[in-house]
Amino acid sequence: MVPLMSLWIPVLLSAVIVFIASSIFHMVLPFHHNDIRRLEKESEIQEALRRFSIPPGDYGLPMPASMKAMKSPEFIEKRKAGPVLFMTVIPNGPPTMGSSLALWFVYSVVVSIFSAYIAGRALRAGADYLAVFRFAGCTAFIGYALALLQNSIWYKRNWGTTLLTMFDGLIYGLLTAGTFGWLWPR
Repeated sequence: MVPLMSLWIPVLLSAVIVFIASSIFHMVLPFHHNDIRRLEKESEIQEALRRFSIPPGDYGLPMPASMKAMKSPEFIEKRKAGPVLFMTVIPNGPPTMGSSLALWFVYSVVVSIFSAYIAGRALRAGADYLAVFRFAGCTAFIGYALALLQNSIWYKRNWGTTLLTMFDGLIYGLLTAGTFGWLWPR
């Protein structure tokens, strides 16, 4: 067993490496440029919604008042007539990335902490590189990727986008695994 406190270097370094890799994936490489599509008549749609002053949050349209209301003829007719959507409204203003980048880094540290915890409980100091790689990498992949499936299952997010983002999670898991394997206590 390896104490979590002795794994802070691979925890922080793997989070930094994942942060840099994700920045390259999203800002330099073209893979994610079409994750969210642009609506035709964007200005008209934006103008139509602006008058409602919808506060930031997650919304469904149509949205039944209860599970029982979901079976009502009125609700079913609204679904048939459409559009049916899940929508996230964010605050107005210029795009800001600072808080999102900080939260992403914190999230990467948390995933690495769980990877360290599980690998540290399963393995001893001096463990074989591949054993460390398997435990840390599998745990990191779970942290970065598996929960993404829920968005496509329940909220109908594009499966291509979900699978591409899961592929990112696989790369992040491999980077985390390599870092832990490299820096594992001897």
